[in-house]
Amino acid sequence: MPASLEGQLVVALSSRALFDFEEENQVFEDQDDSAYMALQLERMDQPARPGVAFPLVQKLLAFNTPERQRVAVVILSRNDPVSGLRIFKSASAAGLELERGVFTRGRPPFHYLKPLGANLFLSANEADVREALNAGFPAARVYAASLTEAEKHPLEVRIAFDGDAVLFSDEAERVFQEQGLAAFQDHEERRALHPLPPGPFLPLLEALHRLRADSAGCPMKIRTALVTARSAPAHERAIRTLMEWKVEVDEAMFLGGLEKSRFLTEFEPDFFFDDQTRHCEPASRLVPTGHVVSGVANQG
Repeated sequence: MPASLEGQLVVALSSRALFDFEEENQVFEDQDDSAYMALQLERMDQPARPGVAFPLVQKLLAFNTPERQRVAVVILSRNDPVSGLRIFKSASAAGLELERGVFTRGRPPFHYLKPLGANLFLSANEADVREALNAGFPAARVYAASLTEAEKHPLEVRIAFDGDAVLFSDEAERVFQEQGLAAFQDHEERRALHPLPPGPFLPLLEALHRLRADSAGCPMKIRTALVTARSAPAHERAIRTLMEWKVEVDEAMFLGGLEKSRFLTEFEPDFFFDDQTRHCEPASRLVPTGHVVSGVANQG
């Protein structure tokens, strides 16, 4: 019987999301792919430093046991297969049990998210992230220089989500962008009992919800947070929408326009997902951050 990823939380990510290949990438940018390949080959036995998604991957893989595989992590990379050898060697040196990788040597790799059944795609390539989101997969462009501190909360995966255009659709965000805050508040108050349409990251929240239920008794835990610029009275529709979907978040922060990064510093997530660069950029200097390149804020 062939292997199957059915029932597992599947995370696909590029090599630059998992490891710090910024120096090597600069060679690619300044010269060409041949120079990049030569450098990777030269450094074949030199383990790469952890990248922005390394702590998240490390913690998620801890949900696996010899008896039960709950999480699958797959490298999905524009790298060539030879450079892929260094990625697997670096993973082995870091104690990460990675079994699968797809290397496309420059071709967009997002097509392979479908056969993988991916619940999340992380990449430093914005075009690949956009295409993945357009295909219906939760995806984010990572800030490769984001802070990574794997030792924090070693037995707890912490993930923070923005609301509009991330967990929820950008329906309400469009009202805010086009008509302003007062119209947005009125729009949401009048529709408080009507659930918002789902956003691109609902499938990931649902997958985390299933993983939590499936791993009762496991030392690793999951903690999620909604971190949104919404405030009362617009908070009610957000809460009721999550209730309608029968998914939960552990913490909800309705900040009414306050700077998110200070609150994220206290929550200490392994990853934070937001659709707006004005939130992502300051957050990325403090916590691992992914830009969800979708919704009205990312058009044009």
